[in-house]
Amino acid sequence: MIDLDDTDRAMLRALALDGTLSAGELGRRFGLSQPAAWRRVRRLEEAGVFAGRRPDVDRAALGFGVTVFLGVKLATKGRVSLEDFERAVTAIPEVQVVQQVIGLFDYRLRVVARDIADFERVLRRRVMTLPGVGNVEANVLLTEERRPGPLG
Repeated sequence: MIDLDDTDRAMLRALALDGTLSAGELGRRFGLSQPAAWRRVRRLEEAGVFAGRRPDVDRAALGFGVTVFLGVKLATKGRVSLEDFERAVTAIPEVQVVQQVIGLFDYRLRVVARDIADFERVLRRRVMTLPGVGNVEANVLLTEERRPGPLG
């Protein structure tokens, strides 16, 4: 774990909102020189604080207007069925996130679709035919508020 000061936390909040900020812009915002800001960002990167830098894709702009969270309970459990399920579910392009969880379900999936009819097609033809699938519960995303996380 890395020790963060107030400036590090402020820079992380700013980068969480806009990952394209340059070291020069960060320096101007937080009263640092460009090289000092760059060194701070580099230290955070080397410490593994950043999981990666990816563009924030607007799914609706690409025609994917529906997001559904699926809870999946496997009918049978065992090492082979977990691996078979994981391998098969990650091959479905509409499945954006696969999380193995503890609780009522074994997995939580984030699925995107063009509309409800498209989601129904993905559910019936792809998800429900996966190896080991038992119960499935769907929760349609209505709104999403993005927060940078516990950085303060």
